[in-house]
Amino acid sequence: MNTCYKKEDKQLIFKIDEEIDECSVQKIRRKLDNEIERYMPKKVIFDFNNVSFMDSAGIGLLIGRYKLANMLGGKVEVANISPSIRKIFEMSGILKIIPEVDTMQDLQMEVNHE
Repeated sequence: MNTCYKKEDKQLIFKIDEEIDECSVQKIRRKLDNEIERYMPKKVIFDFNNVSFMDSAGIGLLIGRYKLANMLGGKVEVANISPSIRKIFEMSGILKIIPEVDTMQDLQMEVNHE
């Protein structure tokens, strides 16, 4: 997973490059929580461009990060959702509480490879 923090906008962007399932969610959760608590961003954006699979553990992961960011005064958005991931988001109702960003191309940035 790659992360980018845009200091001027206080935006933290996570580019997830793996499947999000019960096996991977623990590792991803620790990384996300550490970065969110470190930067305390006003906005957290999850880029799903390279996510081909996500199960219910991924929904729990997003809801938990939504609650954490909200508690710290920030908000969460999602971007680049594939049709299969969109279907999961729509069935779970997650798009009713976490908005979708139209395009990530507007966010010109360098990504920190970690």
